[in-house]
Amino acid sequence: MLSSKGYAAHHSHSPLAPFTFDRRDPGASEIAVEILYCGVCHSDLHMARNEWGNAVYPLVPGHEIVGRITGVGSAVTKFKAGEIAAIGVIVDSCRHCAPCNRGEEHFCDEGATLTYASPDRIDGSITMGGYSNNYVVDERFAHHVPENLNLAAVAPLLCAGITTYSPLVHWNVGPGKKVGIVGLGGLGHMGLKFAHSFGAHVVQFTTNLRKREDALRLGAEEVVLSTDKDAMKAHLKSFDFILDAAAAPHSLDPYTALLKQDATMCLVGLPEEFPVVNVGNLIFKRASIGGSMIGGMPETQAMLDYCGEHNIVSDIEVISMEQINEAYERLLKQDVKYRFVIDMSTLK
Repeated sequence: MLSSKGYAAHHSHSPLAPFTFDRRDPGASEIAVEILYCGVCHSDLHMARNEWGNAVYPLVPGHEIVGRITGVGSAVTKFKAGEIAAIGVIVDSCRHCAPCNRGEEHFCDEGATLTYASPDRIDGSITMGGYSNNYVVDERFAHHVPENLNLAAVAPLLCAGITTYSPLVHWNVGPGKKVGIVGLGGLGHMGLKFAHSFGAHVVQFTTNLRKREDALRLGAEEVVLSTDKDAMKAHLKSFDFILDAAAAPHSLDPYTALLKQDATMCLVGLPEEFPVVNVGNLIFKRASIGGSMIGGMPETQAMLDYCGEHNIVSDIEVISMEQINEAYERLLKQDVKYRFVIDMSTLK
């Protein structure tokens, strides 16, 4: 067994606190990773506080992991000890259903194994996440990291990055397309960076014009205050694609009104309350509302490779492990630009 230490929530109302536990030794096709950095996703907060009703305590959050490989199983061919590896939202799947066979393990028919708070397919234990000093994972579910990228800023790519990259690729965002981004947070700022790099004309929607300069810096050609009815009306029926990265409850109708015929609005944020939709905005234009979550293992590696080629990483604020509870409170106030990342060397 591998001796592990991290920070855990012990019930929905407790702050995260130091916690020791054991991980199983790597199997033949698995690697052991010393975690260097772990991103802080809003879903970590939701899970720690059981806001989705599926938490398992004690709960060690964290699914945006970058670390150094300390050991490899006898059958591992993809990695060597000493290399850098990245681990994202899922760490296993059935590996034989149709989605798994086409490299979309996140849509596994039997349900993917999450990085934390999920039953391990190997020994039935509950997975513990990346707010810790180490991790064990099958090589299929780990990724190579381009050498030119800042490792701390890579960590959020394993969730915020792939969550926005995947739908933009799926719906063929590129030159000649007008694309809207709703929300300028951890997800939204990555969606903006990717859409701009793909060559689209990108419009950032915001409820706060104080974010205008940042949006323009990150690649927006235009910034629209979504509460300004005249500004919104000027864009009626003009968008090929809108990526909605806002996690707070909000109406979709002002945005679906902006879609062209046959255009799509894709949701990647998961609000606590689901919206009621004016279907007329869809029916009379043959428009669609879709959804997307992370990406499969091949696409996640393709995203990291793309980021290496185009020097794309998240905008981050590095924190110590002891600052995690403060960071959660700041997340609730949207007081971060744009992703917290824990320096795991500060774990005591």
